Amino acid sequence: MSAHRRPQLPGGHTLARALLLTAAATTAVGVTVGTGAYATPAAPADPSWRTADVRAKVDRLYEEAEQASERANAAAEDQKRLQTEAGQLQDQIAAGQDQLNGLYTDLATAAAAQYRDGGLDPAFRLMLESDPAGYLTRARALDQAATRQSDTLRQVLDRQRRIDQRRAEAGAKLAELEDVRRSLAGHKDEVRRRLGDAQRLLGGLTTAERVRLATADAADAARRAARGADRLDLGDQPPSSDRAAAALAAAISKIGSPYVYGSTGPRAFDCSGLMYWSWRQAGVTLPRTSQAQAYAGRRVSLSEARPGDLVIFFKDMHHVGMYAGGGVVVHAPYPGARVRYENVSAMPVSGVVRV
Repeated sequence: MSAHRRPQLPGGHTLARALLLTAAATTAVGVTVGTGAYATPAAPADPSWRTADVRAKVDRLYEEAEQASERANAAAEDQKRLQTEAGQLQDQIAAGQDQLNGLYTDLATAAAAQYRDGGLDPAFRLMLESDPAGYLTRARALDQAATRQSDTLRQVLDRQRRIDQRRAEAGAKLAELEDVRRSLAGHKDEVRRRLGDAQRLLGGLTTAERVRLATADAADAARRAARGADRLDLGDQPPSSDRAAAALAAAISKIGSPYVYGSTGPRAFDCSGLMYWSWRQAGVTLPRTSQAQAYAGRRVSLSEARPGDLVIFFKDMHHVGMYAGGGVVVHAPYPGARVRYENVSAMPVSGVVRV
């Protein structure tokens, strides 16, 4: 970006903004918060020490909540996949059983026919037969029927083996699905705990500390308002493709939408949900989680980033935004915040992906 117009966009999470918005975020995931205050060390003479300590703890809790949220997203995707696969196996078992029942019917019919024909030795039957030529013709037909019967029996055994295999696979899928359901519930509980802890921290602030944070938040909001999107210099670098341009336009159109964990729009988003929804508007279906989106295309360096590229943040890749140009990304930041522009240097970059 050119030095004279580059915006210095807000960096990390701001506690004052969290103070105003955490209640809405926790309501979105059904958090029920008790009255106990989060334990904090005794404040020294400088009152800013306590607010700085709370700020750091809340920022950490929000990051941990987002990590848990992405794990929950991954578990939800696994659950859908396993449900589909288990359903397909059940359909295959039902179809195979119908075919097996038909084969059993064929065998029963053939066995009944043999019983009616009696069990005399073929040589004696030929001696007693008034029409030997006709008997030989019928014998050849019976031999062919026996061959068909043998083939049918082999089909029965093979079909039964396949059904047993499908049943074993379906049982394993259903057991895995149950594990994933428990994992999903655990990750959701973790998100609620982290957000609840953050709210308790904020609830433990004194009135004076709340006023001080609210004042700082108002000042920060005023500074951000002075750097509106109409004055934001995103540079003139073109997107990497028409689809990337469409995805970026979709993401920018959602600036101001709230962050709600697990959401993929169109009114609320989490970080990977915004990328998923935006690229869907361009006709591309991305994986659901930031970790999976990190492998959804070709890796490029940050210096090569072009508008529409995915920017993956943090070592564990639990956050993602979309490069908008000029060293800026558009992303859904964290619970309680809204979709916004952010300087790409606000968080450690893990990689850049061109879809």
